[in-house]
Amino acid sequence: MTTPTTTIAIVILEWTSRRRRRRNDVASWRCSAAAAADSLPPPPPEKQREGSDLQTLLRRFWKVAAPYWSSDDKVQARTQLGAVFLLTLATTGISVGFNFLGRDFYNALANKDQEQFMKQLLYYLGAFAGGIPIFVLRDYARETLSLRWRSWMTRFYIDRYLSNQTFYRIQSQSIIDNPDQRIVDDLSSFTGTALSFALTLFNAVIDLISFSNILFGIYPPLFVVLLVYSIGGTLISVYLGRGLVTLNFLQEKKEADFRYGLVRVRENAESIAFYSGEENEMQLLLRRFESAFENLTKLLISSRNLEFFTSGYRYLIQILPAAVVAPMYFAGKIEFGVINQSVSAFNHILGDFSLIVYQFQSISAFSAVIDRLGEFDDYLDSSSKRHSDPSEGITLTYCNVKTLAELEPNGSVPIDKQQKLLDIENLTVQTPRSTTLVRDLSLVINNNEHLLVTGPSGSGKTSLLRTLAGLWSAGKGKITHYQTNWFTALLDAAANSEYTCEKPKPTTEDLIQVLEDVRLGYILPRFSNLDSTYEWSSVLSLGEQQRLAFARLLLSKPKLVLLDESTSALDEANEAHLYKQIERAGIAYISIGHRRTLYQYHNKNLRISTVDPMNAQQIGSLNPSIKTTCINCQIYSRSCLYMVHDCL
Repeated sequence: MTTPTTTIAIVILEWTSRRRRRRNDVASWRCSAAAAADSLPPPPPEKQREGSDLQTLLRRFWKVAAPYWSSDDKVQARTQLGAVFLLTLATTGISVGFNFLGRDFYNALANKDQEQFMKQLLYYLGAFAGGIPIFVLRDYARETLSLRWRSWMTRFYIDRYLSNQTFYRIQSQSIIDNPDQRIVDDLSSFTGTALSFALTLFNAVIDLISFSNILFGIYPPLFVVLLVYSIGGTLISVYLGRGLVTLNFLQEKKEADFRYGLVRVRENAESIAFYSGEENEMQLLLRRFESAFENLTKLLISSRNLEFFTSGYRYLIQILPAAVVAPMYFAGKIEFGVINQSVSAFNHILGDFSLIVYQFQSISAFSAVIDRLGEFDDYLDSSSKRHSDPSEGITLTYCNVKTLAELEPNGSVPIDKQQKLLDIENLTVQTPRSTTLVRDLSLVINNNEHLLVTGPSGSGKTSLLRTLAGLWSAGKGKITHYQTNWFTALLDAAANSEYTCEKPKPTTEDLIQVLEDVRLGYILPRFSNLDSTYEWSSVLSLGEQQRLAFARLLLSKPKLVLLDESTSALDEANEAHLYKQIERAGIAYISIGHRRTLYQYHNKNLRISTVDPMNAQQIGSLNPSIKTTCINCQIYSRSCLYMVHDCL
């Protein structure tokens, strides 16, 4: 799905900072996180972390489950669901038939009537032959419907997750833990368990109606005993298992955190080895494992206490109905087969009344799944509403869009003499906690301009680029992008990676030529073909990865590109070569960097200074169309001075 982000070429190639980020991930225990803490939202409320009440669970269940049954697939889904219910109804009828067959079978056995016994035996075998396929087909139809439902929901959630930069906000602001697990594991569990519970409930209602008549006809007091037994068992089960929902919810999160820690070690293996971080990583993993282990221990204890009761509850019903009707048998009022029939009917009805007792652990686990998916779904909805409400946050506008028919043969947009590409009006950028990073910044970027953003590390340069790219919306002001691009950078993939792109796919000759243009032609013999797939961050050096990203940029030929320390791993000669390549291609760019050599490739400079604005001095001749703005951008109460000037 094409999102607004695809309308501007984004090469946020933080290659040097990428090494720093890996190092910081590995050695995070060595440095303070105070500056980053302000950009994070408050943690979710404790109640939400530990599971929700019944009303919230029911609301979330309906909200998650309902969309599929009114989707484009609704006709097929409802038809298949109806077939499953009909098969379930048929299995109930078969069970009732088995109940009467069992009565006659044991009557013949008790009466030593060999002829009747053989006759009933044949009936039994015939019922097995005809009934078993119905049970199998019911389960098969249910599983295929569950798979179909899961397939639709997976696409539905991935679409929303990847829309409006929702995935970026979830990751950068730590809003929702482990969204991957919720999409993969929780959706699978939800669809399968929801259908299973729905059919179990439907079957229980039909069973209850069918077997209640049988049991009441045999001995009404037995029906009363059943009601008292089932109601008492349900109340005791709810009391003993009251903490299981919370424990299951926490266990899902803790297991996912532990698994993520192991994945993190695998992805940062080289950095961990370089910084001798094995001991620290081990301690981090063990803490996460111990947290999951402690919670699982509590879960097992609660399950054990519940199992003590439910096991006795299940085994007692094997003799309870026989004990109640035995006096009638001894008095000669009923036949021996009726005892078996009463036991069978009693078990069926008790199973229907005791759904909570038998399924309590499954229900508690399912409640945790509903809670996690509901929490995820609520955030996806709120993200969509924020994106569609222009009154909230920074306004991002796209206008004067060129159509495909107006493109040059090479896929680029024709360049006018003086074409406006980016217009920033009174831009104020804030963190989610309302700390101001930029205040009232206004500037214009035309097609023939190249802006260099400089300043000390941590002064907010990358935050500004994220805002321009639409990744950050907290604040106010207006950003207007002119023209449309079809390029989105992929930092660690090959130059021919297929991404959302409306341009023709490059030919093999185009790929070879662009690799030569970025001085990567020598890597071609190392791979069998241009469609090879590797973990490029491990195969290529940082400098090679940066040049590969420039190759993708040159193939896409966007109108405007954002570069965040994109040549930090390259020598000055290669840096100069790449900047000349993108300038020759007619691409305007905004760069972030610290090297003095970058000034010669740009004709404007936006400088962020952490000096006091009263003592700041303007460097060079300021462009009169750009105003100088002082802002407070540090959590340490330091001020930044923004200045846009022509490079010397």
